[in-house]
Amino acid sequence: MLLAIDTSAGTAVALVADDGRVLAERSSPDTRRHAELIGPFLAEALAAAEVDGARLTHVVAGIGPGPFTGLRVGIAAARVIALARGIPLLAVPSHEAVALSLIEGGAVAGRFAVVTDARRREVAVTVFAARLPMPAEVEPAHLVARVAFAPAEGVTAHEVAEIPAAALAHAALARLATGAAFPEPRPLYLRAPDVTLSAPKRVS
Repeated sequence: MLLAIDTSAGTAVALVADDGRVLAERSSPDTRRHAELIGPFLAEALAAAEVDGARLTHVVAGIGPGPFTGLRVGIAAARVIALARGIPLLAVPSHEAVALSLIEGGAVAGRFAVVTDARRREVAVTVFAARLPMPAEVEPAHLVARVAFAPAEGVTAHEVAEIPAAALAHAALARLATGAAFPEPRPLYLRAPDVTLSAPKRVS
């Protein structure tokens, strides 16, 4: 059983069986309350699925792209649970989860772009080719000014406001089934954080 967590947009948690069945999920589109929501969502999902954490086999963390504050909340929570349970932590790019969901639902063919809001009047864009069992990344995640964004010819754009945690778990299952490598569980930031450490002053 997989526990999936994504905080690259809103906050989403899901419990998914090894065969892909969604046992429970909780989500909110709120982009500013990740730290407040993650704990209750985890508890509620486990209660709704009527399982305890001892049955977990993997923890899946969405690594973005997304804002600095939101991403680190979800990845930190996933790390803590994986460490406490002694189970693997699997990192999945959040746009990949959306891409796979679109392909499996028959919503796309050929090349397409997954688009999410990046704030500051920008969007985060990843271009994929519609393939199964896993989408093929054609262009890695990058920032584009919203007013200037126009997909290339032959590329359809799909903007989403939330990353379903169940889709994240399904993407992890696809990687496991094909033996594909997982990226490092590091946040995919497309811009530097707003707060940086100042350089130490020299003492004369």
